[in-house]
Amino acid sequence: MSIRVSVVGASGYVGGELLRLLLWHPAVEVAQATSGRNAGRYLYQVHPNLRGRTSLQFVHPDRLEPCDVLFLALPHGEAARSFARYAELAGRIIDCSADFRLRDPAAYARWYGEEHPAPEWLDRFVYGLPEVSRPALREARYASGVGCNATATNLALLPLVRAGLVDPQQPVIVEVKVGSSEGGAGASESSHHPERAGAVRSFAPVGHRHTAEVEQVTGLHNVHLSITSVELVRGALATAHVFAARPVTEKDLWQAYRAFARDEPFVRIVKERQGIYRFPEPKILAGSNYADIGFALDTATGRIVSICALDNLMKGAAGSAVQCMNLMLGLDETAGLEFPGLHPV
Repeated sequence: MSIRVSVVGASGYVGGELLRLLLWHPAVEVAQATSGRNAGRYLYQVHPNLRGRTSLQFVHPDRLEPCDVLFLALPHGEAARSFARYAELAGRIIDCSADFRLRDPAAYARWYGEEHPAPEWLDRFVYGLPEVSRPALREARYASGVGCNATATNLALLPLVRAGLVDPQQPVIVEVKVGSSEGGAGASESSHHPERAGAVRSFAPVGHRHTAEVEQVTGLHNVHLSITSVELVRGALATAHVFAARPVTEKDLWQAYRAFARDEPFVRIVKERQGIYRFPEPKILAGSNYADIGFALDTATGRIVSICALDNLMKGAAGSAVQCMNLMLGLDETAGLEFPGLHPV
């Protein structure tokens, strides 16, 4: 018997990715997809890539029915304000927003500028990055979303953190280049094509909210993020500059990265001596749940440059959410997520 799954807020980019993955998932059935402004329209009228795959129509959120698993793909703050209602409708919930990512309500207030709307639920959520929380996710009822920039940064840093190679007294500087889909499906002045096309726009040189997730996951407290929009629709590329805690060699780094990636089905090491894809590049990951990681070492200074590329809508959002669902339900962790990406794009 298929597992009945519904998506709330299904008309946005993350909602569309969830539908794409779930409609092809071997173990689930999409029961409902909600959208207030699109109720009554067919899914393919908003997500044209789904044409011919489903005859489902969007339903109004007020008509949401009980299901086995509920995905929430809502704007910031909305899931938390209505979570008690959603908890009555599904035994397992994956929230793709930022509402339940941070364990500490004081950190939430600091980074999001308001008190958490539902702090009583925070300790019931497991952080939804399988590379960090896999054992807990297998027992979880509720999983949080992950920030795409945070995920790229965390996966760049974790091989070094777990190997004890990061000097915590030195600043960790991370530049993340991102595509336009990170801004969501809603149009704005900054997403107007003549303003966005050709852009290399620094929109958060300091103070980005995803810093809180990086600190929570890595345990580092000297992390500094800068975010730059580039000419790309999908993708995020994190370039982290770290100083080694002790003298290291390339062999040491290979051991650290291999130890991290060894049991991770969606983490690949990319470090080649020749060719144009010598380091991770988000372009070739579009539509896939893979995160590619790589590194370079400046032996003269002890600076390690760690790089992670991913699709912000997939490994940075919907893909990780479906991976969480697989773990929560005891399914094959890779089910429905095998698409490798395209080349050329």
